[in-house]
Amino acid sequence: MSYKNIKLTIEDNIAYIGFGLNNKKSMTTLGQDTLLELKAVIGELEQRAKAQEIKGAIFHSLQENCFLAGVDINLISSMQTEADAATGAEMGQLMFNDLEDLPIPTIACVHGVCLGGGLELSLACKKIIVSDDAKTALGLPEVKLGLIPGFGGTYRLPKKVGLPKALELILSGKTLNGKQAKRAGLVEEYYAKERLLEMALKHLFMKKENKSLKESIEDLASDNFVARKIIFQKARESVLQKTKGFYQAPLKILEVMEAGQMKGRAGYLVTESQAFGELCMGEQSKNLQHIFFMSEGVKKYRGPKGSAELPQLKRGATLGAGTMGGGIAWLMAKNKMRPIMKDLTMEALELGLEQASKNFSGALKRKRMSYDDFERQQRSIFPQLDYHGFKRVDLIIEAVVENLDIKKKIFSELEKEVREDCLITSNTSSLRITDMVAALEIPARFAGLHFFNPVHKMPLVEIITHDKIAPETVEALHKWVLQTRKTPVIVKDGPGFLVNRILMPYLNEAAFLLEEGVSVQAIDDACLDFGMPMGPLRLMDEIGIDVGVKVAQILFEGLGDRMKPSAFTPKIVAQEFLGKKNGKGFYLYDEAGKVLEENAAVKEFLPKKVTKMNEATIQMRLFLPMINEAANILQDGIVATAADVDLGLIFGIGFPPFRGGLLRYADAEGLERIVKVIEKFAKEVDSNRYKLSDYLQDLVAGSKKFYDV
Repeated sequence: MSYKNIKLTIEDNIAYIGFGLNNKKSMTTLGQDTLLELKAVIGELEQRAKAQEIKGAIFHSLQENCFLAGVDINLISSMQTEADAATGAEMGQLMFNDLEDLPIPTIACVHGVCLGGGLELSLACKKIIVSDDAKTALGLPEVKLGLIPGFGGTYRLPKKVGLPKALELILSGKTLNGKQAKRAGLVEEYYAKERLLEMALKHLFMKKENKSLKESIEDLASDNFVARKIIFQKARESVLQKTKGFYQAPLKILEVMEAGQMKGRAGYLVTESQAFGELCMGEQSKNLQHIFFMSEGVKKYRGPKGSAELPQLKRGATLGAGTMGGGIAWLMAKNKMRPIMKDLTMEALELGLEQASKNFSGALKRKRMSYDDFERQQRSIFPQLDYHGFKRVDLIIEAVVENLDIKKKIFSELEKEVREDCLITSNTSSLRITDMVAALEIPARFAGLHFFNPVHKMPLVEIITHDKIAPETVEALHKWVLQTRKTPVIVKDGPGFLVNRILMPYLNEAAFLLEEGVSVQAIDDACLDFGMPMGPLRLMDEIGIDVGVKVAQILFEGLGDRMKPSAFTPKIVAQEFLGKKNGKGFYLYDEAGKVLEENAAVKEFLPKKVTKMNEATIQMRLFLPMINEAANILQDGIVATAADVDLGLIFGIGFPPFRGGLLRYADAEGLERIVKVIEKFAKEVDSNRYKLSDYLQDLVAGSKKFYDV
């Protein structure tokens, strides 16, 4: 029997099942058609095995760098009811049960991506072998979509790697490479990708190795009722510590896995499929699926196309070392660009090298790179005080002090030292890109490239355009940002661009609340309880209060009275309360940058009488100005869609993903209700800061939402 998506061949009584037949996409997924074919294939294998036509089956991929990337998320998002989703999961479970019960040896031969349903299929095989290639990644990432693995993953993985390791993998959604998978006991062995099929034949009939003494002891411990109880208790404590209880999926996973410990396969899988259906229809999963689709959508360049060939960005350079310059140099080195890092002093260069080294050391400690790779990549950064070698550079990112005159002088000087096809960019966070263009003889190759601090952790990069930019420049930068595994958002020039323009009203309002007598703890706690990774005052410390004051003034000058800054923060900057960088801001910090306590000295500049304000009011005071400014941004055409806004804030400031983004949250809360509260605050608090956006007003008048436009 022939199939459209799966290739089944029989050779020397061995069945070879290849995924990705006729697949034109970069990843092979289990869509509805493929799942139906797979069910038929497994049925055919069973018939042939009973007829003794085959004596073993090898599952592999026909596609480079992908075994199976899991169930097609479009199929998951199309589910209409809990019952539909639970039934879909149950059908997958039954299919993998049939695979597990085949009366012949089976082996999954994995090279490349093997996630979700792909790993669940592999677990249903008798054995798994993998390639040692860097592109091989095995995991169950469903929790990141607010889901539980639904095809038996939570049942089979503990049996393969033990309960503690299974919980770690399922609750985090993290992936393992080939060597890590071998150490975990997930796979039998790893080989060069070219030898996988050859070695699969050998492993197919090879007797399984006995477990090591350590593995046997771990299994015995996991089988003990008291030990299991402790394991689940520790896992639950860890989940609550990391998620603050905001995310439903990890807790549901724990509930299913703990309750199912004494159940047989059939009983356990019923619980798993029901939990899948429940989570799949929940608002959180819908929001997390929405973020997935946004993240995938931004990978496609949708801007104007030029007629010229795209520049190839193979060699990089940074102007300005320091924390940001060192972070950007690290990113370039990590992506094999052998960057030059230029500054004016050796002290600055040493600071940049130290920052890059810290980033590489973190990856080394987490075993994400070898010591040899650490040495090689760190040494690929060339620190220097002059422009030697800049003629060979394809991409330059300027990261010097936020001073327009200094930047313009640098660009004017730099242009004489580089080729005409070299792209020049600025990492400015607040200065207008258009104001810098005048310093350049070839403005078409110039753009803003705004990274967020710290570079190695923050995934967002704003690509800032201007009227004279060439389409090829924008597209080449978009492609490069994706290659560095960052998330690009293309924005038009304007004060604060996208993220900082929306962030500033949030930070500014926090300062005004302090002036009104609301405590530091009440403000930060209200935002933590909303789901933010840190409160606005703690965030100001992280950014640098002096930096915040400077950016606030720039936005005030560019956008007018609605951005009028609080008079409070300049007062504490005058007292050298700068934040984390000098150990004292709204909080006090130790030498390692860890928060010690609130800075009592700040209270001297605040009202003596503390104002009690309920948490919901504090949250509205802080988040409604962000929604209002996001509407202004859409009206000004800074970005094209509500999805651009939401992606920027999720990846730029950590807006809680479970809420789906600022504007998706606003749509869910109801724009009419939000407008009424903004108008109320305009009367009671400040008519300028809460001046209602015309765009938002028009949406309500037309009974539309942000995501309807």
